[in-house]
Amino acid sequence: MTKRVHRPREDAEFDFILGASGVPVLAYFIGTWPKAIEPCRATDLVVGGIADHCAGRLTAVRADITRCPAATERYGVTGAPSYVLLKEGEAVAHASGPMTVTEIRNFLDSHL
Repeated sequence: MTKRVHRPREDAEFDFILGASGVPVLAYFIGTWPKAIEPCRATDLVVGGIADHCAGRLTAVRADITRCPAATERYGVTGAPSYVLLKEGEAVAHASGPMTVTEIRNFLDSHL
């Protein structure tokens, strides 16, 4: 996975990254239960490529649902993978389920 994707280990680190970003944040939530592992691994690759392409204009944050339960609840995440686009700390768009590069780019383009 790219180094441009932040991987907080807990809610406090997630919140710190959001506060320090200065640009819109694509937070994507992953799960570690058996049925979520493969779709979430695919999401890692897709979002990693987008993070590289959008370096300096977008911050990507990969949050494990079990490690960041407060963020998961705050943004209404109910499954994995799920995506939340944040501007200045406020959620402006949500999506869930595996997405292709084109689908994520369209999601970002329509809300940035």
